[in-house]
Amino acid sequence: MKKVLALLLVGSMAVVFALSLSGCGSKEEVMEDITIEPEVVEDIEGVADGDIPLDPRSDDDIYIDLLSKVFADINFEFDQYRVLDRDVPTLESVAAWLRENPDARVLIEGHCDERGTNEYNMALGEQRALAARRYLVGLGIDSGRLTTISYGEERPVALGSTEDAWSQNRRGHFAVAM
Repeated sequence: MKKVLALLLVGSMAVVFALSLSGCGSKEEVMEDITIEPEVVEDIEGVADGDIPLDPRSDDDIYIDLLSKVFADINFEFDQYRVLDRDVPTLESVAAWLRENPDARVLIEGHCDERGTNEYNMALGEQRALAARRYLVGLGIDSGRLTTISYGEERPVALGSTEDAWSQNRRGHFAVAM
């Protein structure tokens, strides 16, 4: 299974790279090219480089989107991945729910708005998911129960090129596997 995921990851990265080289030409560059330094993931106990699958929604797991039923999305400021004070109660709610459901695992999805390059948004989305993960680990949740993935700008919840739409799309979303 890990070999298949590794092959899918390599193949997907090659496709993304090829598409990025071809360019679109019509998409105006909104942000200057900023390099996000990836944070070292080894500081989270039990996490190694190969542990984050390309698409963790495998045949072995059934993920349930909880949206507003148990806890809501968290949001981020433009070009940031810092957890905001207003989202702390949401993360505490996620941690409390996980303590009450010890067999559950959570997929943390990182999302961005449409501005910036695909590569930049994938990196920023990953940093957003990892920030939520670090916060939950800090609240005592076992890191082995938390998986992250970045969808960058590919799965918006709000369409349009307005500040309201962009702010809704800069988010961390939670899905649960039982």
